Amino acid sequence: MEMPGPGRPTVSLSVCLLLDPAAEAAVRGLWRRLEAAGVPTLLTHTHGRHVPHLTLASVHHDGAEAVLSALAALPVAPRVEVSLDALGMFPRSRSWLAVPADAGLLARHARAVEAVRAAGAQVHGHYLPGAWLPHLTLAPRMRVEQVATLARHAFEVLPLLASLERAAVVETGTGRLHPLPHLV
Repeated sequence: MEMPGPGRPTVSLSVCLLLDPAAEAAVRGLWRRLEAAGVPTLLTHTHGRHVPHLTLASVHHDGAEAVLSALAALPVAPRVEVSLDALGMFPRSRSWLAVPADAGLLARHARAVEAVRAAGAQVHGHYLPGAWLPHLTLAPRMRVEQVATLARHAFEVLPLLASLERAAVVETGTGRLHPLPHLV
C-alpha cells in the first residue's frame, strides 16, 4: 500500500456506526454527568463535536471522497442491535463501553476495512481484522483516581440497549461528519 508522502496531504478519518437517537441521548447524558463530576469525556475532547459512535476503522487518506465512495459501494447492511453491558479501559486511560463482537459485526468490520484499503487508505493497526476491539469511547484521557467515579456513573446507565442504525465517515481533526447513504 502506498504510504502518504511529501506533497500528499492526508486527513485522519474514522468509519463509524452511529447510535439510535435514544441510545445517543443516553450516552450524551452520561458524558455530561461525567464532565460535571470532573471526568473529561468526548463531549469536550479536541474539537468538541464528537458523537457517540462505534469506530469500524481509523484511517489516513489524502481525502474523504475515495473512502466515502468505497463505503457507499458496499451492500446495504441491516442495523445492529447491541446491549452495552461492560466498562473497559485501554492503556493511557481511555475508557469505553464494550460492544459485543458477534460474527455479523466482525464480518461487517472486515468488509469496511477491505473497502477502505482498496481505496488506498492506510488503516491503523488497532483497527485491522484480528486486532479490532469494538468499543464506544467515554473518556479519552482520565486519571486513575477517576476510575471509581466513571464506573459509578457508567453503571447507572448499563446495560444500555442500542441500535447501530446509521453510518458516517468523520474527519477526526475537525469532527466534520459525512453521512453515508446507507448502513455498511
